[in-house]
Amino acid sequence: MTVDQETMTGISLTEAAASKVQALQEADGTTELLLRISVAPGGCSGLRYQLALDDRELDGDMVTEHFGTKVVTDKMSHPYLMGATIDFVDTIEQQGFTIDNPNASNSCACGDSFQ
Repeated sequence: MTVDQETMTGISLTEAAASKVQALQEADGTTELLLRISVAPGGCSGLRYQLALDDRELDGDMVTEHFGTKVVTDKMSHPYLMGATIDFVDTIEQQGFTIDNPNASNSCACGDSFQ
């Protein structure tokens, strides 16, 4: 796993995750989409991760770039995601984005929510 260390205190995106986002952008027909990462109440542990491709930046968004991919986080979610690493895994056992978050004291078995 290669991690862009540009923002040690912010969110890091691995090269594999950036490549997958770029592939999704190409499939959608645009390279202008941003990867929006946020947290919202929900899930079995209290907070749920949300990842989506977005075509806009909102007032107060934190924007970083990793391996040519722009990552956007809203002001409320940013403290929960400080130091988190987003990766993309494609193995026989698992496929999808994973989030390694040092701020999570507990997480559920599915990995979609944390506390």
